[in-house]
Amino acid sequence: MPPLSHPVRFLLVALAGWINQQQREVIEYLQAENRVLREQLGPRRLRFTDDQRIRLAAKAKHLRRRILREIGSIVSPDTLLAWHRQLIARKYHGHQRRGPGRPPVMAEIRQLVVRIATENRDWGDTRIQGALANLGHHVGRGTIATILRQHGIEPAPERLKRTTWPEFLYAHWDVLAAADFFSVEVWTATGLTRYPVLFVIELATRRIQMAGIASERDSAWVSQCSRQLTDAVDGFLAGKRFLLHDRDPLFSDAFRETLAATGVEPVRLPARSPNLNAFAERFVRTIKESCLNRMILFGEGSLRRAVREFVGHDHFERNHQGLGNVLICPAAVQTTASSVMSVLVAS
Repeated sequence: MPPLSHPVRFLLVALAGWINQQQREVIEYLQAENRVLREQLGPRRLRFTDDQRIRLAAKAKHLRRRILREIGSIVSPDTLLAWHRQLIARKYHGHQRRGPGRPPVMAEIRQLVVRIATENRDWGDTRIQGALANLGHHVGRGTIATILRQHGIEPAPERLKRTTWPEFLYAHWDVLAAADFFSVEVWTATGLTRYPVLFVIELATRRIQMAGIASERDSAWVSQCSRQLTDAVDGFLAGKRFLLHDRDPLFSDAFRETLAATGVEPVRLPARSPNLNAFAERFVRTIKESCLNRMILFGEGSLRRAVREFVGHDHFERNHQGLGNVLICPAAVQTTASSVMSVLVAS
């Protein structure tokens, strides 16, 4: 290629200088525009989409940090370089080729582990592992420990240091009973009168005994009810060793002494703890929602009749979910249910 002449060379240099000057003016204008836009935005932080980050990072790749700082871009050089590194990492990311990993433990096995640990508080991870193997489930000790920890169950040595209230009840199930009061508003000749009702529930069978109904409750009336409940011949508390009750003042010293004389130990529950006497509290809710709150009662006789008939219904006709959804009195005694109901109503 022949060398360029001086006039042509001069023209090319002039043209290159003119183009360079045009590019500088464009850059200065874009810088001024960026500054105006940043002043308009103020302290607000810009939010970029992934596509915008990719475009800015790809362009910033060819520029140096000094140039990026001089042009005063809306993003700092460190941020642009970080986006560029993320763009490179995304290129070699292999998440689509990865497998699903280790499968989780089946929900059935998790429930079984929690149930075994709850019902057998002195069983450690190894013993639970053996029990699961007997059922055909092979689970590691570490997996069992993780499941128990996720459900808030402590290791076996720690679980043995505490006895829960349900465990105490189940351990003394057959010798436990609970007593409680509930009140009913009844229309009488003097207007609405509140009648207290004292009842006792046998926890193992859920049988109910109405101990007494009176227009005025006092400690003497409660003591008389306790003597009837502990009668040696047909007392409802015969064979029982513990009677749970709250801190109602009517459960006086005389009441507790009468129980203790017959071998029944009264257990006073802590204040403001209705869950500790949950079976009695549940019966109060049941009899009120299913019977008493749906009736307008006139006189003490109507209250007694309503309570007696509901207790008969509760024993012979109502299925109890806490007993496996069966009747308190099974089918073998259903033939005598009608006669018992007639005696209850007549009395």
